[in-house]
Amino acid sequence: MRHRIKGRKLGRTASHRTATLRSLATALIKHKKITTTLAKAKQTRLFVEPIITKAKNDTVHARRLIAKDIQDKDTLKELFAEVVPKIGDRPGGYTRVVKLGNRVGDAAEMAIIELVDYNDLAEKKASKSKKQTKAKTAKAAAAKVADVAEEVKDVVEESSNADDLSKVEGIGPKISELLQNAGITTFAQLAETEVEKLNEILAEAGGRYKSHDPSTWPQQAKLAADGKWDELKALQDELDGGREKK
Repeated sequence: MRHRIKGRKLGRTASHRTATLRSLATALIKHKKITTTLAKAKQTRLFVEPIITKAKNDTVHARRLIAKDIQDKDTLKELFAEVVPKIGDRPGGYTRVVKLGNRVGDAAEMAIIELVDYNDLAEKKASKSKKQTKAKTAKAAAAKVADVAEEVKDVVEESSNADDLSKVEGIGPKISELLQNAGITTFAQLAETEVEKLNEILAEAGGRYKSHDPSTWPQQAKLAADGKWDELKALQDELDGGREKK
């Protein structure tokens, strides 16, 4: 029984499952309709719909978050320039899952998952006024395509050029994500950030992060940015969890 068990593991580890869902979400946005197993289709719906909702908020922060999951540049541009204007004011329910029956061979349940706004039958039933509204929305969005595409390109390049901040002793994956969301993605940027600012970022993230001491992070980041890995290793040998030993 599945009492109080949320989500589907899909027979994969956490990292493999995330990679699978990212691939399916990218394919869905690119092709608008894909065929997969029913379990994957249902889990893809839960994964991709929050991404589309974030994309409706056209900010650099939202694009940075989405670029972590939709890593194909052309698909990312299509999401902002075409899919979001096509969706319009729809508050949710962007996808539809249609069962296809069992697959020959292993009898796995198959299904189609598609973006409902790209369904041909739905488009034929749409009223003329709704079509005109969508056309106006698409035309207005097309005027912004060049600027949005350039900005998205910068965000993707920034994400791909980011340093692994967890190499700084005292910074784990969660804190690294907090720093990236605050615009600190490289060793050089971390080295130039004041300790007071780092304390503010940790404090805003909640009480669980207040116990961390970032006083040595800029110093470590400066050595990493300069490529002085031996000196960084020597410094970290003198630290205790990123703190100076008392």
